[in-house]
Amino acid sequence: MLSRTADSLFWLGRYTERAANVARGLSVASRMAGLTAELNHEGDEWRALLVAAGCEPGFFQKHREVTEEAVVDFLVRDPDNPSGIISCFAAARHNARTVRTALTVDMWSAMSDSWNHLRRIGPADFQGEKLPGFLEWVRERVLLFNGASMDTMLRGEAWLFVQLGTALERADNTARLLDVKHEVLESAAESTVAHGQWQAVLQSFSALRAYHWVFRDRITPARIAELLILRPELPRSLVASFNRVCEVLDLIAAEQDGRRGEPHRLAEELRAQLRQGRIEDIMEAGLHEYLTAMIINTAELGEAVQAFYIRA
Repeated sequence: MLSRTADSLFWLGRYTERAANVARGLSVASRMAGLTAELNHEGDEWRALLVAAGCEPGFFQKHREVTEEAVVDFLVRDPDNPSGIISCFAAARHNARTVRTALTVDMWSAMSDSWNHLRRIGPADFQGEKLPGFLEWVRERVLLFNGASMDTMLRGEAWLFVQLGTALERADNTARLLDVKHEVLESAAESTVAHGQWQAVLQSFSALRAYHWVFRDRITPARIAELLILRPELPRSLVASFNRVCEVLDLIAAEQDGRRGEPHRLAEELRAQLRQGRIEDIMEAGLHEYLTAMIINTAELGEAVQAFYIRA
């Protein structure tokens, strides 16, 4: 496979997953802002979301203060934000067009239809009361694309690079979203607001029902962290994401006569760290420190993939 083809497929997977992740972040910020409004801290939730998305510097280049309307607009439709939902779909569609012949009809239709809808929307279509419905639509469109990929694409290198981008982006988002909420999860104080915030964190990963299925007990911060970091049963957990990254890298190596390199070493190292981890040790050493290191390591792995497969 040509390196430029692998690059387009890799980023097609990353950008589609990123669009859904931004939608998830907006959903949880909206819920948590409502919960903390009585404490006059609702603006903190929107600023935390900007930090989690890596968009805070760009936001303050255009806005003087954090408001719900400004943050939502910046993370949905601002053309100067490359991590905004519409920008992600635009970049994903561009990469899809570049490798059109490698995609199935269903994959292309899912991406093209989503983009044709998004390019016509305005603020009135996603602000205020329409925000939850719009965010759910975004998540459904990404699920449709991912489902088309899983159900219709040949299991060759093209499919593997899409899967690699998706899994790596998912790992990065899980670490970022958990890190920005680390104070909520490190607090031992129980209250109605705290419990609502814990539920909102789980809902952002579509994991509230999964939590009760796995633990069959009341919600506690340490168990939330354990579920989202160390439990392989949850598809969006860190360990599940890196399990998938390693599986895909192994399959790509098999397609290339066993060729392996730095991405494989880094991915295996991160997976081993997660498999051997204990939530008690992580919480005692500091959840923020652990997740910050994981974000840095995930970025290094992404760079290693680019260097080994795309720029080599």
